[in-house]
Amino acid sequence: MSWIRERELSFIERLTANILKAGPMPKHVAFIMDGNRRFAQKAHVQRQEGHSQGFEKLAETLRLCLNLGIHEVTVYAFSIENFKRSKEEVDGLMELARQKFSRLLTEQENLEKHGVCIRVLGDLTLLPIDLQQLIAKAVVATKAHNNDVSEVLLSECLYSSNSPNPDLLIRTSGEVRLSDFLLWQTSYSCLVFQSVLWPEYSFWNLCEAVLQYQLSYRSLQKAGNLHREGQALQQMEADRSCVAELLQHRGNGKPMDAQSQQKELLNYTASREERVHCFLNALQHKRDTVFSDLSSQAVMA
Repeated sequence: MSWIRERELSFIERLTANILKAGPMPKHVAFIMDGNRRFAQKAHVQRQEGHSQGFEKLAETLRLCLNLGIHEVTVYAFSIENFKRSKEEVDGLMELARQKFSRLLTEQENLEKHGVCIRVLGDLTLLPIDLQQLIAKAVVATKAHNNDVSEVLLSECLYSSNSPNPDLLIRTSGEVRLSDFLLWQTSYSCLVFQSVLWPEYSFWNLCEAVLQYQLSYRSLQKAGNLHREGQALQQMEADRSCVAELLQHRGNGKPMDAQSQQKELLNYTASREERVHCFLNALQHKRDTVFSDLSSQAVMA
């Protein structure tokens, strides 16, 4: 099954989507896809079938997001805690991932058509090596597709550094917790918890979540702006403090005029930004190398 399902909206769905898009829309939505196992129990099918249905729902939801103008989606697919499940279930999930990433690699034209950029957050070394290689190939194959953002240093050091923080986070199945998913990145996101099980998720569930985001938009924007202003002021004060300390150590006993102090501050800020830029480039190069090496190993295998 394709990762991008070519599903057209019905007339009433298109009308609803157009009404929603008249207001502020989230650019990035995160999903905690919870409820696959409970769905399997409810439908009297094997757990693996529940996970398979969950993936099909993800593919459908990606298309719904695209129709709503939401161009970035992050999903919580597998946690370290999930390794504690039975070996049969974990092996089944790994095999499902193999199948889906293998299928993804056959859809280059479709992925390029929609500008899809695949990134995987987390410690890949915990996965089987062949799955690491498949994931790496998908990341390398789509890394040139459009995505660009600038964040403060700590945010840039996270796995999610190439993405803006989610505007909206949705968790299904009625659980009201984040399970350590994107805690830093969702500090100023709209959090929506819905009782529907993930494989039963629908266009209308997504619209309900987007509407809740729109109702919270002003307060979220205000809080986020205040936070960013505070960060900028803190950085400015930190730079001034460092410059004052440097001048004190370098001092010749003569006070420096305001213009010279401002020049020193600008020089220090520029040098700090250059150091940060070099560090982030080195970090990104290291990450890219890991994916490139794994992808090459997969080709040779």
